[in-house]
Amino acid sequence: MGLRACLLGLLALIVSAKCSYSPEPDQRRTLPPGWVSLGRADPEEELSLTFALRQQNLERLSELVQAVSDPGSPRYGKYLSLEDVAELVRPSPLTLRTVQKWLLAAGARNCHSVITQDFLTCWMSVRQAELLLSGSEFHRYVGGPAETHVVRSPHPYQLPKALASHVDFVGGLHRFPPTSSLRQRPAPQVAGAVGLHLGVTPSVLRKRYNLTAQDVGSGTTNNSQACAQFLEQYFHDSDLAKFMHLFGGTFAHQASVAHVVGQQGRGRAGIEASLDVEYLMSAGANISTWVYSNPGRHESQEPFLQWLLLLSNESALPPVHTISYGDDEDSLSSAYMQRVNAEFMKAAARGLTLLFASGDSGAGCWSTSGRHQFRPSFPASSPYVTTVGGTSFQNPFQVTSEIVDYISGGGFSNVFPQPSYQEKAVAQFLSSSPHLPPSSYFNASGRAYPDVAALSDGYWVVSNHVPIPWVSGTSASTPVFGGILSLINEHRILSGHPPLGFLNPRLYQQRGAGLFDVTHGCHESCLNEEVQGQGFCAGPGWDPVTGWGTPNFPALLKTLMNP
Repeated sequence: MGLRACLLGLLALIVSAKCSYSPEPDQRRTLPPGWVSLGRADPEEELSLTFALRQQNLERLSELVQAVSDPGSPRYGKYLSLEDVAELVRPSPLTLRTVQKWLLAAGARNCHSVITQDFLTCWMSVRQAELLLSGSEFHRYVGGPAETHVVRSPHPYQLPKALASHVDFVGGLHRFPPTSSLRQRPAPQVAGAVGLHLGVTPSVLRKRYNLTAQDVGSGTTNNSQACAQFLEQYFHDSDLAKFMHLFGGTFAHQASVAHVVGQQGRGRAGIEASLDVEYLMSAGANISTWVYSNPGRHESQEPFLQWLLLLSNESALPPVHTISYGDDEDSLSSAYMQRVNAEFMKAAARGLTLLFASGDSGAGCWSTSGRHQFRPSFPASSPYVTTVGGTSFQNPFQVTSEIVDYISGGGFSNVFPQPSYQEKAVAQFLSSSPHLPPSSYFNASGRAYPDVAALSDGYWVVSNHVPIPWVSGTSASTPVFGGILSLINEHRILSGHPPLGFLNPRLYQQRGAGLFDVTHGCHESCLNEEVQGQGFCAGPGWDPVTGWGTPNFPALLKTLMNP
């Protein structure tokens, strides 16, 4: 009898393996540095898992994004509502029915969808989740600067083959919360102090980018802007007040954040969170500002994914969003990246401008089978977002022209093909750059980034009541560029035009009009004999270090004001 039971058990295993599939076989599951396992999760512990349901009509959605974002199209600026997008991408009735039946049979509870019906978030016990997601095994982990606790599975999960055409992936199993790459650099040495500044502040930015005291929000429109934070970090209103007291005396500004979405913790303020809010609100001065604060606070949720769900569940959103989150492309599954890219398409169709930091590792570097390659970052490499690189002043203590900040993330995607809007610009760079790295280091036919840049070196930030100097990273340049676009949206709204929406098709058509071209400097990469730490170099026109360049507000306003 024992042998028969064993044989039956073995047969059941073979059948289940043949009848199941792995949605994310390429997802990295190694523990990120700084995280430790606390052992298996209690089988009765409650988990919240997010199921990404297969969308419909993505090709049609892509065509519509092109139509509403291309100034040459009769549909330019005629954005879709969230309800229009839902009508287009909503999963088929068969998908909705199949997935709901499967989850209910497994004991899933409190399932919540979004307006577009393409995500389903459900609660279940660890025991139920491990039965439902064959191969998974949930453990508790702690790590990161804030000693964050999460529940994740170090083993791959499988789904029944019958779900292969219905589920893209399951969120809450593998991806860990991101960590900040912001750094505080040592102050450069300087002799004498006539006509010098001691680091980047709002007045330095306003001087460099030609913003006058009048270049602020009017206070009469429903214009708004947002930043999103995923680092278990918080900003404090008292820090914002002190920052504006110290650095905001020369221009009208709002005293506080208008709307916080999510949980604002009671802990210490984080430098990244403080920086985002302070510079979005001083560049986009006097414009109503939202902060998405740590969505996905439950230990089994992925904060970035939860932010995407919020976008799909809210009809009225700020037109500009700045986000300083990024991960190496090779650490993420292609199913996850393709689906997140579809979420950015949905945002672009609605006329949202999503700005992502390009990263702080230059071209990046990784080694496979002893061969070095550059390491692109995602979401910076998505063709449906506008990616912001970083620059430094040529003279660190004077408001001069800008050069490359060596940390400025940039390069070519290994996942997403080059979108048509940038083909000419990229071809010109590849054919004219005198300092190209060997072709084996990058995918010349991939989506190239960044698209634009701004100063990323030597910022003053107030955090926990203390002014902190020399904070650097593309986490600084991104809210600055976002705030400037919000000011342009303000003028467009006052003139009866729609907000800018997805900027890239227009940006590349206008070939850098309204931007200061950055032509000097290279960013960092692999420290080996072949490239000796040098990635790509800036040059005239677009380049994969600073994009088209940094904002010259009056000229950029002029070029982006036409309908």
